[in-house]
Amino acid sequence: MCQKVYALLFSILFLFGPVSASPPVGNPDPLLGENIVKQQAWVDSVFNSLTFDERLGQLFMVAAYSNQGPAHKEEISRLIEEQNLGGLIFFQGGPVRQAALTNHYQSLAKTPLFIAMDAEWGLGMRLDSVLQFPKQMTLGAAANDELVYQMGKEIARQFKEMGMHINFAPVVDVNSNPENPVIGYRSFGERKQLVSRKSLAYMKGMQDHGVMANAKHFPGHGDTNADSHYTTPVIHNSRERIMDIDLYPYRELINQGLMSIMVAHLHVPSLGSEEKLPTTLSPKVVTDLLKNDMNFQGLIFTDALNMKGVSNLYKPGEVDVLALLAGNDVLLYAEDVPQSKALIKQAVADGKISEAEIDSRVRKILRAKYWAGLHQKQQVNTHRLVERLSNFGTKALIEQLYASSLTVVTNEEEAIPIRHLDMERMASITVGNGGKTFKNFLDKYSEFTHYTLRGNSNRDNFAALEENLKEYSTIVVGVMGMSNNPRRNFGLKTEEIEFITRLQDSHRVITVVFGNAYAARNFTAQKNLILAFEENDFTESLAPQVIFGGRPGTGTLPVSIGQAWSQGHGIETPPLHRLAYSTPEAQQMDSRELLKIDELMEKAIASRATPGGTVLIAKNGAVVYEKSYGHLDYNRAVEVTDKTMYDLASLTKVLATTQAIMFLESRGFLDLNKSLQDYLPELAGSNKGPLQIRNILTHEAGLVPYIPHFTNTLDGTEWKEGYYSNEKQDPFTLPVAAGVYAHRALPDSVWKWTIASNLRYRGTKGTRYSYRYSDVGMYLLHRLIETRVNQPMNEFLEQHFYHPLGMYRFGYLPLEKFKPGEIAPTEDDRIFRKTLVHGYVHDPGAALFGGVAGHAGLFGTANDLAKLLQMMLQGGKYGAVELLDQETIDRFTSKQSFHSRRALGWDKPDPEKDKGPTGNLVSLSTYGHTGFTGTAAWADPEHQLIYVFLSNRVHPDAGNNRLLRENVRSDIQDIIYQSIKNEFLLAGK
Repeated sequence: MCQKVYALLFSILFLFGPVSASPPVGNPDPLLGENIVKQQAWVDSVFNSLTFDERLGQLFMVAAYSNQGPAHKEEISRLIEEQNLGGLIFFQGGPVRQAALTNHYQSLAKTPLFIAMDAEWGLGMRLDSVLQFPKQMTLGAAANDELVYQMGKEIARQFKEMGMHINFAPVVDVNSNPENPVIGYRSFGERKQLVSRKSLAYMKGMQDHGVMANAKHFPGHGDTNADSHYTTPVIHNSRERIMDIDLYPYRELINQGLMSIMVAHLHVPSLGSEEKLPTTLSPKVVTDLLKNDMNFQGLIFTDALNMKGVSNLYKPGEVDVLALLAGNDVLLYAEDVPQSKALIKQAVADGKISEAEIDSRVRKILRAKYWAGLHQKQQVNTHRLVERLSNFGTKALIEQLYASSLTVVTNEEEAIPIRHLDMERMASITVGNGGKTFKNFLDKYSEFTHYTLRGNSNRDNFAALEENLKEYSTIVVGVMGMSNNPRRNFGLKTEEIEFITRLQDSHRVITVVFGNAYAARNFTAQKNLILAFEENDFTESLAPQVIFGGRPGTGTLPVSIGQAWSQGHGIETPPLHRLAYSTPEAQQMDSRELLKIDELMEKAIASRATPGGTVLIAKNGAVVYEKSYGHLDYNRAVEVTDKTMYDLASLTKVLATTQAIMFLESRGFLDLNKSLQDYLPELAGSNKGPLQIRNILTHEAGLVPYIPHFTNTLDGTEWKEGYYSNEKQDPFTLPVAAGVYAHRALPDSVWKWTIASNLRYRGTKGTRYSYRYSDVGMYLLHRLIETRVNQPMNEFLEQHFYHPLGMYRFGYLPLEKFKPGEIAPTEDDRIFRKTLVHGYVHDPGAALFGGVAGHAGLFGTANDLAKLLQMMLQGGKYGAVELLDQETIDRFTSKQSFHSRRALGWDKPDPEKDKGPTGNLVSLSTYGHTGFTGTAAWADPEHQLIYVFLSNRVHPDAGNNRLLRENVRSDIQDIIYQSIKNEFLLAGK
């Protein structure tokens, strides 16, 4: 601030009240409002309305809780009315309860109350129902300081929603003692520059948005081995060391406008504190060092005066007077305000402190209240308060903070990220309780067997587990349930650590430590180590993403780990562009808009359009929405989950047959302009032989839509003799439903019947047929593919596509690997199979082929399906594999004909039709397909968007077409596009 403004300020102060300090030489006064004249007028008006006793009340901030009963409320109310308290510091409780109390207490106050909270990692540190931000040491591992600023901004927003004005954060202690029992993870790290950078970002984020920051614990609590909550820690460091290290962050923040500081209860002989006068009570520390030498102009708070660091030395009241005499402005957590006031008055009478000095501090407090907006009436709005506090943007920011902090410490032979999924057999071990989210996200990337090592495990348990793990190549270990107590080794047991280390002799082991950074000292022998710093749903979901390359590992150690790793160490691991898992807001989408999908799905289930389903949305390579609805059937016994497999029906055409054709064509093993008989000589002389492959893919080859082959095996409604049996016995070895086995030669019969079928009438002379969607062409391409690859199509796709992509809950013949309870049932088939079709392909033609066909037969989850579509959006690359090339993908997914909207195999939007196969807002570059069972999958290159809808609408009756009639799938797709922010969605329409 320029000297003219300071000159004006002191002229005003001379006119309106006594001046107790000279103009600041270096640091500006951080408590000045934008309009100095109005601020001073309000301060004078309030000050002059108070008696000296009421002014004294402004020096006190007492503890308040929203989880205690009426007696506590009455006590606080009485103190506000009788003592004119300066403020309240809220502790544990709930947001709505606290908001109601805040409104009540402010209504009683003659002078507006400062409302504060010790919320180092946000409101969630003290209040229920609110998201927590990462601890400061976690943030110390993140390279992006802008994210810390955004955190400060968001915490400020939450504070203002709650009618609060001061956050006792950041902790600017430089944690140079790894055994520190009270700071530790509350510090940003062990280097003064790191702590300063992060603290400054946090401070500015809050103060730029109207909430006062508070740097603590002056003059530095980072090199202690005792907790001032229970005793008075002694720091024997030299004054030079303290000035150089511990006070460095304070100087940096003060120079940038820090508004308040909290003084700790420490005994630091080199700074002049005495055994009976710890730093909080020491004039040499508070006045001489902080005010005079460091020229701090802001508010000075004591640490809580009920802490044993001072309360063991003096009684309530006595300690308050000594703190005031030392130079503090605000007496925090005062335990006996009336007694304190009496003793302060006695100190004034005894000449230990002047009334003018007290008045100057009261004015200082009032100036700060004006800055915080307390010159205006404040009322906390409790309507939907919890929802407003932790909104969708809050969650997205927290995710980004945690993601940027995950630190890869060791990575032998670049094991992280795991590259070749199909070459691994993987298991996970969670040490201690918990880890459900961790295991679930490991499953999203690959096939895992999960084990848990309980806290009471003995030698026999370890031996049995080692035996079970012999068949696995890679083992991912999650160390869970840790404490933050270094003196008890963070809750870790020696035998557990030895077991994890021993596993490395015979397996590749990747260990993730979900806890205190200093706990890494136990894992210096680990060849592949990731530190996640904390254990919660965020870190448990993010660690697998780093392990598999859904996200990069970018964090660095905020502290040194013994002699093994120095502060700043970290191995940056690359992304492999596998799917990440994020939030809509992180990808510029609106979660509130997407909530409308819930309404549509609930309505669809209520109207019995489908018993349940799954909706997945991926944007920019990240799954931002994956929800499961309803149940597997209308008995409502089994809920749909993200692991529920659905019969994908005609999605098989593009996720199996077309993928194989694209693969072969891109490698020169197939020419789309050639005819079937060029590759299948057996078709020469038939009406199918001359059909061009390209025309089959665009459904313009003249094939009939559908051939009900199963009717050839029925006599009326009964099975013809020789085709089926209720028991598996030679030659009835082909399962088509539970308890129904077909003759093993039936696929050959279906093939012959297909070849012998008629083509559609051409209608006019010409070289092409008009468009007519047909299953039959995929029968033919199925045979072509198997001839070219010389193996069954299901094995080829599993080997070359599905397993390399990590699609382990995807493929043909699901009952060979999965239980019926993991698969949604389809039709109760009364005509053909005469039983419920569950785990067997619904389509009768595909069933007669033994469950593997070109037009139907695939089962899978939404998550696995999205991997294949993401591979397409990424030009054929996914993870460590490259299956296709961009040119091939572009060619196959582009509109091919004047006769229809179709591409090669793929379906496209219909720009001429309202609610065609897609919603109305998709771009014309979109491609995908729908399935008869109630499925849909679409990829939009223009918006880098994937939409997957899975359901079993054909259960129990395939005649149920409400899903289509009510436009459920396409309406959901429109909602997705409406949720995208700042994009021209109608481009190209």
